[in-house]
Amino acid sequence: MVKARILIIEDDLEISRLTAMYLESEDYETKVVNDGLLAVDTIKRYKPDLVILDLMLPGLDGIEICKQSRIFYFGPILVQTACADDMSEVSLLKLGADDYLTKPIRPHVMVARIDALLRRAGNKPPNTQVIAIGQLRLETATREVSLGAIKPVLTEAEYDILLLLASNPGIIVSRDDCCRSLRGIDYDASDRSVDMRISGLRRKLGDISSPYQLILTVRNKGYMLVNG
Repeated sequence: MVKARILIIEDDLEISRLTAMYLESEDYETKVVNDGLLAVDTIKRYKPDLVILDLMLPGLDGIEICKQSRIFYFGPILVQTACADDMSEVSLLKLGADDYLTKPIRPHVMVARIDALLRRAGNKPPNTQVIAIGQLRLETATREVSLGAIKPVLTEAEYDILLLLASNPGIIVSRDDCCRSLRGIDYDASDRSVDMRISGLRRKLGDISSPYQLILTVRNKGYMLVNG
């Protein structure tokens, strides 16, 4: 039984071959694209459950692919990069990547990340549930969000953090809980992905200037969605 469909966008033929072989041994269906110029169209046609995206690609680089595909694709994107500097991480998270791995990739870690991303993407609450806090509404069946007239398009990661905060209005949610919501596994306190997702949420919800009115940062404790 196939667990999920995974699109591998990677120009290194040996890496893409080994990645596909390992994932297929774990019961995933895979498709490989080696040219960045073909990537966006392939995402549209193949409709993968998850995309593994290399940054350094011929034709169109991974950052631009991530940016263009987020207009229509809302499944998880797992980036693989040889560059671990902070600016690359910040740029990726702002553009909509859900997680990233630094090369050389450890196959068992990659599969753990993929499993966590797919669990999170598939963990949808009951169809009848609507969460409303003031003007903020989350339609959990469709994962649609509105704040008055604002109808932001959120990534999977941004939505899941917002859902966690909206499920606990007026209550401080720790960074550890936010990390678990994002990744399904624990990360240390130096992980910046939560900060980047919160920043993205604030921007898309129009809460862009400090002091923030909707999502508060509680120093050394975590984040809190204002109740009402």
